[in-house]
Amino acid sequence: MDYSWITTSWMAAWMVVLTTAGIYVALIVLTRIAGLRSFSKMSSFDFAITVAIGSVIGSTVLTKDPPLNLAVVALAALYLMQILIASLRGRSSVVSRLVNNEPLLLMKGTEVLEENLKKAKVTHADLHAKLREANVTQLHQIKAVVMEATGDVSVLHNDDPDHELDEELLKEVRIRQ
Repeated sequence: MDYSWITTSWMAAWMVVLTTAGIYVALIVLTRIAGLRSFSKMSSFDFAITVAIGSVIGSTVLTKDPPLNLAVVALAALYLMQILIASLRGRSSVVSRLVNNEPLLLMKGTEVLEENLKKAKVTHADLHAKLREANVTQLHQIKAVVMEATGDVSVLHNDDPDHELDEELLKEVRIRQ
């Protein structure tokens, strides 16, 4: 019986350990240079970069191709792309619109914005789960529910029925119904 698909040589295992250490050091150095934003999920671009970095690391650690030096170059290129796009996002509304998701209002007060739920592909069950996670115990507590650019759901709520939501908090949120 052939067990080669579940076994390996000590040399192959040692090479994985060395490659893992090398790619780990490169990752730490590049993250220190680029900053913690490297692993944020503030936009779809940030998410894509994080997935790409994980792919480079995974393929480098577990296969011979790409070799460690090419993987470090690929990581550096991904970090440079992220730094470049992050700086362009602040200067260009076109770039910003291309790489940033726009937050979407799902509830305004107690009103569920059905069209926005459909657009976000969020069910009422999903919405109720997020309300429970936010410790909402009464619907009248809800001021707004926003599907953030990251895919997270923010629930703005307050027990005081006279408490007004500062509109500044919804400034960048798409309210379309």
